[in-house]
Formats: sequence, structure tokens, C-alpha cells
Amino acid sequence: MGDFDRYARLTAGLDAPYAVIDLAAFRRNADDLVRRAAGTPIRIASKSVRCRPLIAAALERPGFHGVMSYALPEALWLARNGTDDILLGYPTTHRTALRELSEDPEAASRITLMIDSPEHLGFIRAAATGPARIQVCLDVDASLRIFGQHLGVRRSPLRTPAEVATLARTVAADDRFELTGVMFYEAQIAGLPDTSPAVRWVKRRSAAELADRRGAVVDAVKQVAPLRIVNSGGTGSLEVSSADPVVTEVTAGSGLYGPTLFDKYDVFQPEHAMAYALDVVRRPAPRIATLFGGGYVASGPAKKSRLPSPAHPQGLTLLGTEGAGEVQTPVQGRSAERLEIGARVWMRYAKAGEMLERFDVLYAVDGEDVHELRTYRGEGKNFG
Repeated sequence: MGDFDRYARLTAGLDAPYAVIDLAAFRRNADDLVRRAAGTPIRIASKSVRCRPLIAAALERPGFHGVMSYALPEALWLARNGTDDILLGYPTTHRTALRELSEDPEAASRITLMIDSPEHLGFIRAAATGPARIQVCLDVDASLRIFGQHLGVRRSPLRTPAEVATLARTVAADDRFELTGVMFYEAQIAGLPDTSPAVRWVKRRSAAELADRRGAVVDAVKQVAPLRIVNSGGTGSLEVSSADPVVTEVTAGSGLYGPTLFDKYDVFQPEHAMAYALDVVRRPAPRIATLFGGGYVASGPAKKSRLPSPAHPQGLTLLGTEGAGEVQTPVQGRSAERLEIGARVWMRYAKAGEMLERFDVLYAVDGEDVHELRTYRGEGKNFG
């Protein structure tokens, strides 16, 4: 667990709610990601960080190179502030940003768009009125299909080598575009904690199937155009992706912060580098303390795993009847008996960078020093 007593002492003069990042834990997490990637460069998933100084700090460390952005306006902003290798992780229909990209050759040389259909090409061609050549990467479905089930996220319709090669030829035939890469995101491996033998079996089966199909896809596309990028993986699957010799880079971001969704993996355990503080404002019962605010629920399926978790003092849990609320969050347990009005309770978020949509500032704790880091929100940027 984090050193919450030290965080509380160093930030005692602040008014809650506020968020803290432990820079020593952040650095150790970064080093562990590099160890797990075993020499394959790591592209930082910006949606899981959402703090430009921390993105820059990670990029300065050996083993990291490039950013995977989640929105084209964000990618343009990063490019114009010095980031030189940006892969857009998702297709875009942002007309204004596409026009700006096509009119800015320097930005266009730094940013690669993501597509998975000829319709994406047509949309980009219509919106990108400037002369710059647009770099594109093909998003390939990396899910596992077995026993009539689709295990993984619903992303690209591209799956087979023939399908991907057909779109690659369409890109190569259009002088407006340059094909630079292919991407595979195996969410059913990267995003699933190792909670049961069934989950572990699915992960092993999926890794074997994808390794074969990924190699065949890459071979098929290389018959059409050379590839600079073969991207794969996430924080939860770095070992699997980096072991494939056709993969040129892996992506990670959440592992830098260590949110609760990554607490139950067999092969790695990131440190808890980030938390937020809430104040006790009520004592409705001897073993219940009510915190002000704190209802920061993560995206995804609406279930318990998306709720924040009380981290300090230990022994606190949310109430099943209330959960984490917009203006009050009751917690219960033996530790609640000792919590007075104004006491601090530290919470951990379920996901990573998403939490920072709630905060303008991160208070960076580095030893005994505390300084402010502006988040995306704190820089006045909303790319949702």
C-alpha cells in the first residue's frame, strides 16, 4: 500500500478532495513495465495518464518511446508541444482536427491516424482539405472467438490476413495516405485479472491464437507496404505481446499509476502510486463515517469493480446500499470508530487516468517534497 501517513502529513494544509501521485512509486512502476516488456519499446497510453508532465517524465526513461493518444485534438496539442511520435488509438471523425492536421505538415509527420474500414478513408479524405499526407495504421480485431463466443472488446471488423491486406492495398493506392502500421489490442488478456482457472485458460488460448494470426496478418500486409509499427498489448499483457518477434512496440499506461483493476494479476503487481483524499463530515453510527463527495465511478460495465475503494485507514469498505455518492460516500468498519469530523480517508480509483477528469492538479510527492502538476483538465483541455 501507499505511504498514506506521509501523504497526509505533507498535504495536511490542503482542502479535500485532492489527488496525490507518489513519484517514487511512479518511477518504480515505470521500471517494472520496462522489465516486463523485455526490450520492446513501450508506447504510453495517454488516456491512462492525462497529465502532460507525467507523460514527459515517462518518455524520458529508457524503454519508453511515443504516445498512443485517444483523440485527434489531443494528438495535435501534444504534437505542437513537442511530442514527436503519436499513434491515435481510435478512429476519429473530428472534422476540425482533421482539417488542421492536413494543413500542418509538421503535425502530420508526427501523428498516425487509426482506421479499420474504407469508410474511414473516405471520411478523412473529405474532411482533410489541406495538402499534408496522412499517415494511417490499421486496427485489427484481436479478440478470441471460441465456442460461438466473442471474448474481447468490440473494436475493428478486420480480422483475417486477407481482410487486412485488402484495406492495406486501398490505402497504398491513394496518394493522400501512407500506411505505417497495424495494431492489435488483446483486451481479453490485458484487461482481465487472473481471478479463476477459467480466465487463465482463456488468456493462454487467446495468446496462442493471436500469435499465429498476428504473424499471418503482418506477413500479408508487408506484401503491400513496409511497416514501421506493429503495436500490441496493454499493461496486463506486456509479457505476452513483447514475446512475439513480429511486434515492434507495446502499449501501457495504467501500470504507471496502479489502479484497483490491476490488483489481481498473477505475473505483476504495480505499486499504488495514486490516491485521492476525502474528508469525514458525518458520523451517523459508531462504525460508519460519511465522507464528502468521492463518487468517482470508472467507465465500463456497471458493477462493483468500477467503484473506488477505501485504502486508508485499512479495514474500511463502502456500504452496499449507497456505494460512492455524488455528495456523500459512507464507509464502514472498525477503523471508522476512530475517524473524527475532518479526518482524512484515502481512496483508490478503479481505472487510471480517467480519475484526473475530476482534478485540475495532482500533488506530486517526491520524498519530503510536494509540488503541483497540472492535469489535462487543469490545462483547460477536454478531449472526451
